[in-house]
Amino acid sequence: MTAPGRSRPTHVLANAPFRRLWTAMSVCSLGDWLNLLALTALAGNLTQGDYRVQSLAVGGVFVAKMLPAVLLGPLAGVFADRFDRRLTMFCADLARFAVVLSIPFVDNYQWVIIATVLVECVNLFWVPAKEATVPNLVPKAQLEQANQLNLLVTYGTAPVAAMLFAALSVAGDLIAGIVPFPLGRDATGLALVVNACAYLVSAFLIFTLRDIPKRDGAISTPSVLKQVVEGWRFVGGNRLVRGLVIGMLGAFAAGGAVVGVAKVYVEALGGGDAAYGVVFGAVFVGMALGMFFGLRLLRELSRRRLFGLAITVAGVVLVAIALVHNLVIVVMLTVVLGACAGIAWIIGYTLIGLEVEDALRGRTFSFLQSTARVTLLLVVSLANPLAALFGLHTLGLGEFSYRFDGTNLVLVIGGALAVGVGLLALRQMDDRKGVSLAADLLAAVRGERFPTEAAEHVPGLFIAFEGGEGSGKTTQSRMIAIWMRDQGYDVVQTREPGSTKVGMRLRAILLDAAERGLSARSEALLYAADRAEHVEKVIRPALYRGSIVITDRYVDSSLAYQGAGRALDPADVSKINAWATGGLVPHLTVLIDTPPEVGLTRLGGAADRIESEPMEFHERVRKEFRALAASAPERYLVVDGTLPQDVVTRQIQDRIREILPDPVPRESEDATGTMPAIRD
Repeated sequence: MTAPGRSRPTHVLANAPFRRLWTAMSVCSLGDWLNLLALTALAGNLTQGDYRVQSLAVGGVFVAKMLPAVLLGPLAGVFADRFDRRLTMFCADLARFAVVLSIPFVDNYQWVIIATVLVECVNLFWVPAKEATVPNLVPKAQLEQANQLNLLVTYGTAPVAAMLFAALSVAGDLIAGIVPFPLGRDATGLALVVNACAYLVSAFLIFTLRDIPKRDGAISTPSVLKQVVEGWRFVGGNRLVRGLVIGMLGAFAAGGAVVGVAKVYVEALGGGDAAYGVVFGAVFVGMALGMFFGLRLLRELSRRRLFGLAITVAGVVLVAIALVHNLVIVVMLTVVLGACAGIAWIIGYTLIGLEVEDALRGRTFSFLQSTARVTLLLVVSLANPLAALFGLHTLGLGEFSYRFDGTNLVLVIGGALAVGVGLLALRQMDDRKGVSLAADLLAAVRGERFPTEAAEHVPGLFIAFEGGEGSGKTTQSRMIAIWMRDQGYDVVQTREPGSTKVGMRLRAILLDAAERGLSARSEALLYAADRAEHVEKVIRPALYRGSIVITDRYVDSSLAYQGAGRALDPADVSKINAWATGGLVPHLTVLIDTPPEVGLTRLGGAADRIESEPMEFHERVRKEFRALAASAPERYLVVDGTLPQDVVTRQIQDRIREILPDPVPRESEDATGTMPAIRD
């Protein structure tokens, strides 16, 4: 029930002007996918009979579709700024309608290429005008929702277009068999007519949209090549992000090989245009299944491992597609291929969003998208010439013969590339080194998480408090220690670094603001040395005599500060700390999650060496803490550090009650002298 005086937030599609523009975008997106299918099919059909010529013809269409955006995008963006946006989109739609409609009537391959270039050049004016219009039609609070809907129609219409193309191809063949086909000699003419009509419908919708502002600011469209060069400066310095980008681009390259030769390959299997549409649609159906169900089925498997594994399996499936000459099996394998691609894509985007700072995230995604376009262009440009150069070969195997042509070779190379990139990603990004991948995967299929090592059984209870600078963890660890002592427990309260004689000397070095020259590796080793002494002299003896140990910082701090903050390999940091502690893991880790901009303002006195690091450092630390908690939610309690102190304390107490040897009754709180002081 909605609270009085507060209106329920409306959906962005309730905004009539945006709804009309979104409908136009949906129709245009459907037309764009249909255009891709129809033009590649028409190019293959017009050059049928010569395998090499057909391969080059289909490749020429892909090059013609992508080259204008790579070379002329910034120039078109500048020109688009100078014109009325509504008039720009309306004229662009009319131009696309006229050009596409002319293709089946001319029925000539040269005109197919010319028309493709013209349509893509017109698109360069339509897209920036659309992108600049959306923020002017919806409130800022609904802009993210609007962008999600735009992304949905951009990719969601692909399988719809594929099924529509298959149906139109069948209908075109039937019509051509009954009466002479009125639109050239190829049945794909019917699909092109529907494609042209989609642009005409979009033009009508845009023409009736009166709410588009004339101009509101310039549209900035930097060069694709410039985005690639500048983006690598931000991406190249982070090993994890670099591995993610390389993996995603490798998957793009393998996908480009499939897209480039799909029409010729399907025809070699005895399928026509309808079969080509089905195979094309199977890729996107698989992607949707992978994005929605793949992560749910393997929720216990490390996301970093699943990323590399998905790309590797996609490569193996692609090789199988190349070698199996059965159209039905190829369609089923294509769905699996798409599912692996969907899993890898959604994990890659999610991990990049977690690992990259807010200020650099937009540039990173822009770099990824721009590099993907360049990669796709290069692969598609090379795939078909390679297929044509290899030609058609038939291998005699006694009474049997096996066809192996250039498309098979390209698919095998693409599969091998994906396998190599996937294995490289697994090697660079594996966050569970020492754990068998097969055992880990089998446990994930059963809905379990394979343990990294056997948990050490100790009589006592081990609780660690973690968080960034000024998060409140030190205060909360002290409050909880007092509360538990009042319940009669033997509590050892400790901290890192500096809880031993050796640790005090190490703490003086590690936190001394004058020690600016200390290297990241030295810092990690010094913290591990302090931790080894801490566990050996304080923590483990207390646990073995049955005490409750509460420590302010433990291994997670090194993973966050030295792993993410100092950009060291997390696997290396984890390994030296596992060795230093003998594998001792807390029964519960309490993470006080406080934004750095809040926590750093709470600090008093002169800042130490860690506290004086820049804000970006502390942002990376916070993200790593959150990622660690998300990877093992059963062992973590994440508390919002911006809540009132007494609220935070009660949340921690509620969680600790679940693991205490003898449950503490809630009524006993009133008998302690600590809680009133906490509530003040």
